[in-house]
Amino acid sequence: MTKPNFDLTRSIELLERTPKVLFALLSGLDTFWIGSASDPRDWEAFDIVGHLIHAERTDWVPRARIIIEQGPDRNFTPFDRLAQFEASKGRDLAGLLTEFSALRSESLKTLNEWELSHKDLEMLGIHPEFGEVTLRQLIATWVVHDLTHLRQINIKMARKYSDDVGPWREYLSILQ
Repeated sequence: MTKPNFDLTRSIELLERTPKVLFALLSGLDTFWIGSASDPRDWEAFDIVGHLIHAERTDWVPRARIIIEQGPDRNFTPFDRLAQFEASKGRDLAGLLTEFSALRSESLKTLNEWELSHKDLEMLGIHPEFGEVTLRQLIATWVVHDLTHLRQINIKMARKYSDDVGPWREYLSILQ
């Protein structure tokens, strides 16, 4: 069995960078690059930022709090993966990026205030689909969730020029 790579400090290093990466990549871009498709099966950058906001409000810290409190009911509320389509209507990306940054900052402040020990990270909650999960798994998933959506944004943007790159497509793995 391999040794786990999880480290809370390294996790926080990445989590605190996600809003900055999104600001740098997306701020001020034409809607061609970032506009919502308003299609639950085809998310664009706008939709992904809305999804990250919803997750920040209802997933990571709220579920961690359920685990840490270790009350009689450690069941997580199911997560609505499509809530951003309604919640982001009529908003602009600049506002979403600002909101996400503020929410993430508050989440990380809370996470740091808990001063979690290795033992704390092994406490259990109940996921509606997976059953028992540890706080360590939840936080590791939070990190990978960010990375997944950063990748998704880059793929969606690259594919907008998929037909325009000509023969170089063969060498551009992001278009495969």
